[in-house]
Amino acid sequence: MLLRILIFVTCILVAAPASHAAEQTLGQALKKIFSTPTPTPHRKKKSATAIKKKSPTPTPTPSPKKKHSPPPKEEESPTPSPTSSPKKKRTPAVEEETPTPTPKKKKISPTASPTASAHHKKKGSPTPEPFETPEGSTSPAPSPQESAPPPPSPSPKRGAPNATLLPNQIKGFKNYPLKVQKLLTAALELTTRNLDYKYGSADPTSGGMDCSGFVYYVLKQNEVGDVPRDSSQQYVWLRRAGKFEPVISRKDNSFELENLQPGDLLFWTGTYAIDRDPPITHAMIYLGREKKTGERVMVGASDGRVYQGESRFGVSVFDFKLPRPDKNGNGKLQPNFVGYGHIPGLKQ
Repeated sequence: MLLRILIFVTCILVAAPASHAAEQTLGQALKKIFSTPTPTPHRKKKSATAIKKKSPTPTPTPSPKKKHSPPPKEEESPTPSPTSSPKKKRTPAVEEETPTPTPKKKKISPTASPTASAHHKKKGSPTPEPFETPEGSTSPAPSPQESAPPPPSPSPKRGAPNATLLPNQIKGFKNYPLKVQKLLTAALELTTRNLDYKYGSADPTSGGMDCSGFVYYVLKQNEVGDVPRDSSQQYVWLRRAGKFEPVISRKDNSFELENLQPGDLLFWTGTYAIDRDPPITHAMIYLGREKKTGERVMVGASDGRVYQGESRFGVSVFDFKLPRPDKNGNGKLQPNFVGYGHIPGLKQ
């Protein structure tokens, strides 16, 4: 082909009488001749690239199988021209999303499902228990003990504070028999503990005592062995022993009180409503006369008796005065002093 072209060109050059228009046509013909061969190789390159583009498309499907068996096609897939490279990035990105979750779901479903259910069961039991968080919880503030609500503040005490006396504040205390001194000292010591009146209690460690419980505790601490627990039976106990002296008068200077001595037990009826026989409802221990005032005083547990003009509720020192009769006669329950008794063996 090239020889023919050269011969044709020489012939044209030899022919001198060619016009300017003929030269333009010859130039255009040469441009067409030289321009025609160029597209042929382009078509071949496009076909090659098209073939190569088709070749990487099957490659991404076996790409995830690299883990199991690497086929020879995978070595060809990275070699192709850079045109196929962007397609590789797109295709594996999609392939990684689709195949990866499917095996994970299959692997997780048999293994993770039982473990997860077990975990839920284990966590289910402790979570409702509020014992771990609180209480101790992780935060110290609510922990039973923040939140532990603060201990209930003691209810305000009724009446005046409990009253007490020292032994040397009682007239003639040093002349009392030793057993009487010991008993009264133990009784006065209880008045310093701020004990309340607590019905049914004979134990100061419970925070309070009732009247007969106080008498029972003090006598037991001083080795008086056969003393009964309640005031009615304490009254019977002294009556049987022949140690009881009744008082009918309502005057503090009555002759019936001439034999009253420190350490004797004092008895009342009508301090509260109860069905018992005999109907004794209250008992206390006689102290003697206070040096400062010269008034008779007693010690025990009461729910409102008076000392120095103020009501006291608990274990305290109280004034001993005979109750005055009710002039109105309205039928209300009123305390009535019935007498006193000497504790057997106390003055020997």
